[in-house]
Amino acid sequence: MIKLETSLFARLLLRVMVVLAFGAAGLLTAAWYYAIAAADDAYDRLLQGAAIQISENLSVDDGALAIKMPSSAFELLGLASRDRVFYRVVDTRNRTLTGYEDLQPELDYSKARRTPVFLDGFYHGAKVRIAITGRAISDPSLTGWAYVIIAQTTEARQALASDLTANATLLVGLMGIATLVATALTLRLSLRPVSELATALSGRDPKDLTPLRVSVPRELEPFVLSINHFMSRLDGRIKLLQRFIGDSAHQIRTPLTALSAQISLIDETRLDGDDRRHLLRVKERASELSHLTNQLLTHAMVIHRFDSHKLLPLDLTDIARKAFKAAVPLTLDPEIVVSFEAPDNPVVVKGDGLSLREALVNVIDNSLRHGSVSRLEVRVRSSSSRAFVEVEDDGLGIPPELWQTVTARFGSHKSENQVSGLGFAIASEVSLMLQGELRFEQRSEHRGFTTIIDLPLHRASEP
Repeated sequence: MIKLETSLFARLLLRVMVVLAFGAAGLLTAAWYYAIAAADDAYDRLLQGAAIQISENLSVDDGALAIKMPSSAFELLGLASRDRVFYRVVDTRNRTLTGYEDLQPELDYSKARRTPVFLDGFYHGAKVRIAITGRAISDPSLTGWAYVIIAQTTEARQALASDLTANATLLVGLMGIATLVATALTLRLSLRPVSELATALSGRDPKDLTPLRVSVPRELEPFVLSINHFMSRLDGRIKLLQRFIGDSAHQIRTPLTALSAQISLIDETRLDGDDRRHLLRVKERASELSHLTNQLLTHAMVIHRFDSHKLLPLDLTDIARKAFKAAVPLTLDPEIVVSFEAPDNPVVVKGDGLSLREALVNVIDNSLRHGSVSRLEVRVRSSSSRAFVEVEDDGLGIPPELWQTVTARFGSHKSENQVSGLGFAIASEVSLMLQGELRFEQRSEHRGFTTIIDLPLHRASEP
């Protein structure tokens, strides 16, 4: 029994999806950090510009440091409408000249003398970005360093980072979907040789055991070689079986025929009553053995022919007439009236002539052995799409509850002492292989039983 697993296409696609998922996660992480860095850079430039503008408006008036706050600096920071801005100007004596006196970041201001310094912090419970820039004051009345400190909340830069990340996520998602679709198409094309190999195998005639001749990728070559090796071994086994069946038919039938001939030479007049009864039983058993052996060999032959011979259009009337002649012995009891009826026009079915003839022979023989009392009728007829061979006798027939049983191998409706056979089993298997069926009909409550082989008609337009 084949255990179904996930398809190779699904496995490969799943692995590609896992790789893409890890790749997308890495790209999105990098995009997030890049977005944060880009937003910080953009808004740090605004902070730096505003701090420089404020520092450039520092002046010395009457020996004291003074400042006129430029409105343009705050207009520049106002571009981030979501954020609040805090500032403080420290004079040369480290005193607050203007602004928020409690805006005192923990930093050595001297670090901002050469270049502006940026740092993160909290002010009044809000996260802020702080820029510090220094300006040297050189005046006869006042020298030293003054510092401008500007703090801005980070809502706008976080929103910018989120927007940049969202755009990157959309781009990565679209690229991922496109890559996945392209990968799926590529996998389908790459796995097409597997489907072509499966098609070549499924469309192959069951009787064809020659090596496969297909072009496959290098990875599938061992698989094809294994199939060819298996078919070669199977072909050898089938030929061996055919030889065995042929040898068995000859080796078994010959001694059985000789045994029957030897028994017939025994002079019954010299035997007493008990010996005659024993001889009769030997004759009966030898006849049953011969009959069963012929059925077994016929059954093996029928199976073999369906595996090795092509089905052809046949005239069912001709096949049935030959079966009738073969099944009705010349020594038949003259009290049994036999008849054969068939239409004038051919009744064409598709099948194997020898197998179909053997199936009909077994059905007729079964009626003669176990059914007919005084009448046996064989009829061939057809309808618009079906063909029928009816074998009717005037025996008691088979009870309907046993109709399914008697078509099984060695099934019997007789007593346990009666040898069961393969007659109906052979006829049923042949009918099924020809897309037909074997069925029964009870003509009357007491007398008349019909066995019917029902087959589809073959049309000239069909292959």
